[in-house]
Amino acid sequence: MEVIVNGDQQVLAPASSVMDLLESLQMTQGRIAVELNGKIIPKSTFQQHQLNDGDKIEIVQAIGGG
Repeated sequence: MEVIVNGDQQVLAPASSVMDLLESLQMTQGRIAVELNGKIIPKSTFQQHQLNDGDKIEIVQAIGGG
């Protein structure tokens, strides 16, 4: 299955979840926001939320510092 992540095409296994995607990108730590096809996905549903071929995903990771 192919999805678009932050403007780049990614190939994932069929029936991948948002968490599967984050794990493949090594982005499971810290404060992360995920937008799927224009809608914010609650972090509590990352594991259950299934992705579909052609989905558009934006991922933002907050980085602290000063």
